[in-house]
Amino acid sequence: MPEGRNEGPDEERHEPVVLSVVIPMYNEEEALPALVSRVRPVLAELGVAHEVVAVDDGSGDRTAELLAAFRLGWPELRVVALRRNSGHQAALTAGLDRACGAYVVSLDADLQDPPEKIPDMLALARAEGLDIVYGVRADRSSDTGFKRWTAGVYYRLMRRLAGPSVPAQAGDFRLLSRAAVDALKALPDQQRVYRLLVPWLGFPSGQVTYERAPRTAGRTKYPLGRMIRLAVDSVTGFSAAPLRLATWLGAGAFVVCLGLLVYTLAAFALGRTVPGWTSLFTGIVFIGAVQLICVGLLGEYVGRIYTAVQNRPTYFVRHDTAAPAPPQGSAGGGGAAPGSASARAAGGAADVPRVPVPRA
Repeated sequence: MPEGRNEGPDEERHEPVVLSVVIPMYNEEEALPALVSRVRPVLAELGVAHEVVAVDDGSGDRTAELLAAFRLGWPELRVVALRRNSGHQAALTAGLDRACGAYVVSLDADLQDPPEKIPDMLALARAEGLDIVYGVRADRSSDTGFKRWTAGVYYRLMRRLAGPSVPAQAGDFRLLSRAAVDALKALPDQQRVYRLLVPWLGFPSGQVTYERAPRTAGRTKYPLGRMIRLAVDSVTGFSAAPLRLATWLGAGAFVVCLGLLVYTLAAFALGRTVPGWTSLFTGIVFIGAVQLICVGLLGEYVGRIYTAVQNRPTYFVRHDTAAPAPPQGSAGGGGAAPGSASARAAGGAADVPRVPVPRA
């Protein structure tokens, strides 16, 4: 089969999809068997039409092979394979762009967030007419002390910068209505942080609490470097506070310089100019550091503007098992409107036609 061609369309669905479960995956061959053994019975017991959208984020292990094997006996499993590793949030975007359920749940493959809570989320959304149901971690004792401390700092900072609507200890385990998914797809953001974008919508929301479990298998895909990058994207994408911080640092440096000027004039009047070298050296170093910090903060925002102006696709789809194959020789991704779902994805199969589903 030529590269980029689909494996073939799934069997035609005879009823609208009520629930889509989007699972980004990157090198999850060790966790996949446990994931399937827990997710499949939970969804089967719901008794509603559903699909599981597994987004293979350019895995280099046997993740794609195992997904193909599981799909042979699980018709509700749908595989969206990306051409390269695009990152967790981009893979999540790919799944949200292609999910066709009236409700969409996002779930990580490491099973730290329990799929057994999905029925509770769906029931709460239907009973109270909610567009968003957050999975909130009530107990993180399975995480290391450093992880808990950094998570606490992150959420406190985000609630201060982005507003109190950001739920504390809520990651990417959540349920979204079709209205919320469509609203997210309409946003033009390139570097997406959904744990801040979703609360920003302001749609009616609720919470389901759970105990965070240890990782089932494999290694974490969020080491310290990626956690720092996520924090930087979160701050620069949702607040201009760092720019105001640069202004206050500049004002503080100006006050310090005035004090050093008074000290220098006093030392000159007393004939003690040589000892002033230390204060002069300290002042120059301080001002230089403040300038570099301010330039760095400006660079972060200019970089985001540069990325937005380029409007490059966030991810490239190799194939989607639920979509028809594109004609031979066709090039996907051209002519997309800025900010649209097709502008974020290129090179893949056509989007799945959606059937309107009345809300329960």
